[in-house]
Amino acid sequence: MDVKKAIIPAAGLGTRFLPLSKVLPKELLPLVDVPLIDFVVQEAKNSEIDKIIFVLQESKKFILDYFKQNKKLENILEKDSRRREYLKIIKEKEKELENLSFSLIFQPFPKGDGDAVMRARNFIKKEGFAVMFPDDVFESKVPPLAQIKKIFQTSQKPVIGLKRIPKDKVSSYGIVSVEKIASNLFKIKGIKEKPNPDEAPSDLAIVGRYILTPEIFSYLKKTKENKKGEIVLAEALNLMIEDGKIIYGYEISGKWLECGRKIDWFKSNLYLLLNHPEYGPILKEFLKEIKK
Repeated sequence: MDVKKAIIPAAGLGTRFLPLSKVLPKELLPLVDVPLIDFVVQEAKNSEIDKIIFVLQESKKFILDYFKQNKKLENILEKDSRRREYLKIIKEKEKELENLSFSLIFQPFPKGDGDAVMRARNFIKKEGFAVMFPDDVFESKVPPLAQIKKIFQTSQKPVIGLKRIPKDKVSSYGIVSVEKIASNLFKIKGIKEKPNPDEAPSDLAIVGRYILTPEIFSYLKKTKENKKGEIVLAEALNLMIEDGKIIYGYEISGKWLECGRKIDWFKSNLYLLLNHPEYGPILKEFLKEIKK
């Protein structure tokens, strides 16, 4: 099995970003000068994915417009010599998206990441596929998805992206118990969602990058809803592990830029802005001025 398709669940309510998320989906919030969802799509493309499957609420379907050609806008820019430089920006973005196809499926209610993955099952045949969450952005030489794809191509078993986190943060993440196999590579023995720090099985957190096989769909059907009425992907993976199925975890190399909460989004923006080749020097000078 090769991995050429990626599911991007983006049907959540974005409650942590209210009131802004009432009118603007969290996935379109800017990280420097492009929306969050652009980063994950670029990562998919750079990992040799050629089909993106968005799982969205119907009210958020205009997210797809960002990736479509806007001929009306292009005609306006083409006719105005003062604005042709902006046409070039749009054309460059279109070129970046060449050879990528996009599909859309609706999740009427936010019933969990497992439900979102399940809804995309008709797009998946007998092949491995990626699941990528836009909240998690990475700065790395090798795209995180490409890193875990390499493990999948060798093993043909599900692979989950992991990062080490401080003990005081484990209660906010899915934490794995593991058996180490090699450098950065683990066999996952179980997943505990948001454990108390003293009960966390390790310091390895799941970071929104998965490669799964179609077998996951039969386990998602068996997974019971939690107290919030959600189907949780981690619970389906735990059922697989209980049945003796092998699931690997790989500690991703690179800087993890979290964007799931406002403060994390602010920090990630600040980091990327200050390190931006064009904006960084200007902003650093500005910071010196306002400190005076």
